[in-house]
Amino acid sequence: MNFDYDVIVIGAGHAGCEAAHAAAKLGSKTCLITMDMNKIGQMSCNPAVGGIAKGQIVREIDALGGMMGIVSDKTAIQFRLLNRSKGPAMWSPRSQADRQKFIDTWRSILENTPNLEIWQDTVKSLIIEDGEVKGLVTDMGVEFKAKAVVLTSGTFMNGLMHFGKTQIPGGRVAEPSSYGLSDQLKEAGIKVERMKTGTPVRIDGRSIDFSLCEKHEGDNDFHKFSYLDYKTPMLEQRPCWMTYTNEECHEVLRKGLPDSPLYNGQIQSIGPRYCPSIETKIVTFPDKIRHQLFLEPEGETTQEYYLNGFSSSLPIDVQIEALKKIPALRDVKIYRPGYAIEYDFFDPTQLKHTLETKAINGLFFAGQINGTTGYEEAGGQGIIAGINAHQKIEGKEPFVLGRDEAYIGVLIDDLVTKGVDEPYRMFTSRAEYRILLRQDDADMRLTTKGYNLGLADQERMDLLNEKKEHRDRIIDFCKSYSIKPAKVNEALEAAGTTPLKEGCKLFGLVVRPQLSLEKISEFIPALKEQLDMIPNRKEEITEAAEIMMKYEGYIEREKEIAGKITRLENIRIKGKFDYSKINSLSTEAKQKLTKIDPETIGQASRIPGISPSDINILLVLLGR
Repeated sequence: MNFDYDVIVIGAGHAGCEAAHAAAKLGSKTCLITMDMNKIGQMSCNPAVGGIAKGQIVREIDALGGMMGIVSDKTAIQFRLLNRSKGPAMWSPRSQADRQKFIDTWRSILENTPNLEIWQDTVKSLIIEDGEVKGLVTDMGVEFKAKAVVLTSGTFMNGLMHFGKTQIPGGRVAEPSSYGLSDQLKEAGIKVERMKTGTPVRIDGRSIDFSLCEKHEGDNDFHKFSYLDYKTPMLEQRPCWMTYTNEECHEVLRKGLPDSPLYNGQIQSIGPRYCPSIETKIVTFPDKIRHQLFLEPEGETTQEYYLNGFSSSLPIDVQIEALKKIPALRDVKIYRPGYAIEYDFFDPTQLKHTLETKAINGLFFAGQINGTTGYEEAGGQGIIAGINAHQKIEGKEPFVLGRDEAYIGVLIDDLVTKGVDEPYRMFTSRAEYRILLRQDDADMRLTTKGYNLGLADQERMDLLNEKKEHRDRIIDFCKSYSIKPAKVNEALEAAGTTPLKEGCKLFGLVVRPQLSLEKISEFIPALKEQLDMIPNRKEEITEAAEIMMKYEGYIEREKEIAGKITRLENIRIKGKFDYSKINSLSTEAKQKLTKIDPETIGQASRIPGISPSDINILLVLLGR
């Protein structure tokens, strides 16, 4: 075996899988190194993909030519489009996955990707010469050469698990930690810090009284993650279940707090605010008498359930005693308890927007080591790191997504510009252009970019062009087709909307909230003919056209705002200033601009602590 590669990816979690697939698909000779080939794409926490804003990221990965959406669709045991009661900017896809089939599907894809090889081993150290990565050495003593390395080691670097007062080294339960890399990178000048996350108890479904739970079925329509028009046999669809904690449960938890690593000083590192442990919930919200808990099946046939909402590092006996106070879980049996895990991460302000480190040429970071949490955030970083590792060694332009182009762009810009003071989780509120970043149009935004890179194939482009052609044809028809009150008023009143007083274009009806294209087509035959002309993916294309029409004013206004802000993104300032010598800047501005060394005025304006007056000073100096 020849151990000489273009790109080496360390770690086969969600970031590593996307990075390795992207680099290899683009033509780089790639090697993916993982500690355990049976855990490729392992869902370390909940057996689900997507959710609020996270689902948008998965659709963006798919639109670019990545694989997370396809793997999720092929292994889904439930799919839901969340936030349907809100506007389409908030609609977020989410699916429950069969955990084992998710791993098997990812492994099959990677093993059959041209230019990609897999090596099972643990990386001991990197080979760094004159500030440039040249390869790595593994625990087996094998030396690998590489032109670029993508590090995606998740929670494994100096990982330490907490089960009450019991501490066990490991990156996941029953899996060893990785040592050495953090210390080496620290010596190379990269800032290393500690972060904490956690995972809930896993329950034997045979011990759950489902009659005392609320049943949650999935959707049964056309929505899915991938834009590819494939037909795959569906796995058996399974419901989730909801129950609640209660005061008796809380009292047991409160008594156990002195033994909680989070509250007795055992854990010092920062944890996720938006996915708190159950003990954090009862301390933060002492007046709340109950908290929602979701029982999520781990697979198509398994009895194992994930108890979403009950993340904990309390002693095992406390966790079980508290669970038994919940009526539906009075006879609970568990497969394993919840636990907390501490691990090393790197301050992401040490990265470029390509995710290459500023300190070491050719070394890229992606995933949880950048201070993020979530499979989707990891996958989004992974595909960008894999693309840019290839672009760099080929001498091609870096690939960077703007904040108005993708949630992935928002994610990476937030990381490298603002850094993190807690595990970063994506929310729709983080995106100032979320009307432009809807889940329905990620293909319109990104597939051409992926195709031009060589990552998205011709099939994706053909599907995109077909969708765009029929979407625009329907919109044009609605804007040009005239309707008269006498022919539609009876139907309008039956639909609960105001009758027309005078004729108008069909577009005027489409924008009404009570009406949809499908509903209107029931009483306007000409529209039905137009919709029936769509040969494939009729529901998807009809929905896309309807969203474009209903929200046309908002979309155009947001495009205009984004266009104005983009002008600041085009004013490059990197290397043009010695900020320490600009006396008119505040001391804080000097320090932060020097640390981040922003690429553009736009990026500088988003650095915490940089005021509008600081930006004006830089613009004045540029004018001179």
